[in-house]
Amino acid sequence: MSQFPTHVRIVEVGARDGLQNQPNPVPTSIKVDLIERLIDAGIKHIEAGAFVSPKWVPLMADSMDVMQQIKRQPDVVYSALTPNLQGMTAALAAGANEVAVFIAATESFSQKNTNCSIEEAFARAAPVIAMAQASQIRVRGYISCVLGCPFEGLETNPHQVAILTERLIQMGCFEVSLGDTIGTGTPHKAQALIDAITQRVPVTQLAAHFHNTYGQALANLYGVLERGVAVIDSSVAGLGGCPYAKGATGNVATEDVLYMLQGMGITTGVDLDKMVATAAFISAAINVPIDSNTANAFIRRQG
Repeated sequence: MSQFPTHVRIVEVGARDGLQNQPNPVPTSIKVDLIERLIDAGIKHIEAGAFVSPKWVPLMADSMDVMQQIKRQPDVVYSALTPNLQGMTAALAAGANEVAVFIAATESFSQKNTNCSIEEAFARAAPVIAMAQASQIRVRGYISCVLGCPFEGLETNPHQVAILTERLIQMGCFEVSLGDTIGTGTPHKAQALIDAITQRVPVTQLAAHFHNTYGQALANLYGVLERGVAVIDSSVAGLGGCPYAKGATGNVATEDVLYMLQGMGITTGVDLDKMVATAAFISAAINVPIDSNTANAFIRRQG
């Protein structure tokens, strides 16, 4: 049955997921400016950084500086990726008011992405969640490769994802973001995934994090919106990708998501024109093309 939400919370991932794979360094000042522009556009939930090894993700090495330099707004969630206790400690020092842990839906991707098994990833996440709870900070869970894996074939068992999702919720995550990391999903498969998971977890605790590698992200989002998912991860200008998933392109562009939701009468509280201007800003600042049909169309129309 169709149960489209009336309001969708946008989780903007451009400042972390979008920038971490850029080929050239991005100055701290640009990251700070980007985050503040996104907040000015109406974003209330943003990935502001990642406290991970600078050896593996060098573009996130300045996350502490970024989070300390941004002008905080009291009603905004500034989230940080925290793979271990060291990262969690740094996130607390940086003033993150939400943290995120992550696992993979397949063993092969888990080994490639984090050099550990799925069970080992859960073992790493447990003390992070415990420390966050002790500090009264919410924890978001991420699962990658929920609709396909570059190493184990193009389909992932939805029931396996459902079990992992339930486990993250039971460990203390308030919400689980479902990542189609390589962008191979299609609408019926995305809906089947939500159907499998909601046998174990309420749809209100699910978010969609879809990549647009095969041009299916918006169609897949429509499919899960129809199932009641009301949280979407997206990236300004379509920035992103995955260093461990060959050929995977960026996250679905925030501007494209906003345009679709506006057309459906679903509110977000985010100003589309300001998001387009922010896409133009970051594109020029880091010299990458805008991967958003909506932003490019708006810019051409403006002449």
